[in-house]
Amino acid sequence: QVQLVESGGGLVQAGGSLRLSCAASGRTFSLYAMGWFRQAPGKERELLAAISQTGARTYYADSVKGRFTISRDNAKNTVYLQMNSLKPEDTAVYYCGADGHYGSSSSNDYDYWGQGTQVTVSS
Repeated sequence: QVQLVESGGGLVQAGGSLRLSCAASGRTFSLYAMGWFRQAPGKERELLAAISQTGARTYYADSVKGRFTISRDNAKNTVYLQMNSLKPEDTAVYYCGADGHYGSSSSNDYDYWGQGTQVTVSS
């Protein structure tokens, strides 16, 4: 079992920045690829960024490429999502997920989830 707890969400004006954190406990964090997803009301959960177990490989959805950066610190059992140039359409609940295998963009393949943190971007 892996327990994930997100933090860092909040209300920010368009153009602003936020840094989300996801702290893991339980099984060895470094065994898992990590992903950041978001889900807006009435929409499916979408993958925004993913990072491999060592951090050597990353993936970004086109919607956030160049604005968001995923990173991880295996010594601190934490994955981060730095979000810059935020837009109102970035408003959603943001989730981190853990997957035993890097490379999937489907939320169905992720094994563990945090409870989510709300990000609201005002115009």
